[in-house]
Amino acid sequence: MPRRPLAWRDPAGRLTASPSRFPRGILALADEVHARGLKLGIYTCAGALTCGGEPGSEGFEATDAATFAEWEVDYVKDDYCHAPPEGEAAIERYTRMGDALATCGRSIVFAVCEWGQRAPWEWAPSVRASLWRCGPDIQDAWEGAGGIGEVLDQTEPLAEWAGPGAWNDPDMLVAGLRGNSRPGAAGTRGCTDAEYRTQLSLWAMMAAPLHASCDLRFADHATLETHTNSNLIAIDQDRLGVPARRVMRIGPVELWQRPLTGGATAVAIVNRSQASTSVQIEWPSEHGGLPELLNCWTGEVVDRPVDRASFEAHGTGVFRLDRELPAGKPAVEMTVLGA
Repeated sequence: MPRRPLAWRDPAGRLTASPSRFPRGILALADEVHARGLKLGIYTCAGALTCGGEPGSEGFEATDAATFAEWEVDYVKDDYCHAPPEGEAAIERYTRMGDALATCGRSIVFAVCEWGQRAPWEWAPSVRASLWRCGPDIQDAWEGAGGIGEVLDQTEPLAEWAGPGAWNDPDMLVAGLRGNSRPGAAGTRGCTDAEYRTQLSLWAMMAAPLHASCDLRFADHATLETHTNSNLIAIDQDRLGVPARRVMRIGPVELWQRPLTGGATAVAIVNRSQASTSVQIEWPSEHGGLPELLNCWTGEVVDRPVDRASFEAHGTGVFRLDRELPAGKPAVEMTVLGA
């Protein structure tokens, strides 16, 4: 017996929700979500069908935007399955949805998801998108295609295209999946907690959207601690909106910096090695003293101008320095000491 779709269109072309999955409809779900102080996102596609075989929005952009507004949706992710490969076709389809959402009578965040294949950072703001995917679906893995490390390296060079209201999206946070992502997907072996923390750290440094992908009902303590680190979330949401750049590499250790509002600077030290690595760090000081310097993961204030820190395999330390630094110049002196 063929699978009954989760959504379909009525004779007027309007999307209707599955009565078995959403017996009270999407608006009732929105009411429940909003009552908890949360926002509701919904998924669609620029093709006739979504990647999962549900009805897409091709040719129904205005109808679907009006429906999403009536359902009090706050966020629309627009995928690109079953659609032409040409960049012009993508821009045309996303323009129709962007225009429809802009005139639907409700403020809705528009997310373009064509996997970075047509350089969306160059045109997505012109179709009214607030964010765009930079690459393929991320995997619950550190290495390999779609792994955290690869996605990190794909996104960092795009920093110049992002800013307030227009963001690079390197895809979702994988913390908490523990290898239990889509069955049969590549790279589902899972990550260590250090690797999950590094993903949040660098996504926050890059001013990327922070989308949890695990089932939070079953998230363990380490996962919840990672997702709810207020120091990292504050860096991610900093109003200046300037993404970090990688300003130094010494062997497997990288230094990333991001300017923040009020003349502060966020600094991340990333160990790309598969082994624990010790680093001697010399922080900038004036008259023998340090500017206020916060370790964003431990919550401790750093009070020594020269420190030796050990970073786990694929681990990251993030620090907030109450001092403005010249763009592109390293905030600290580093000496990699090894394991």
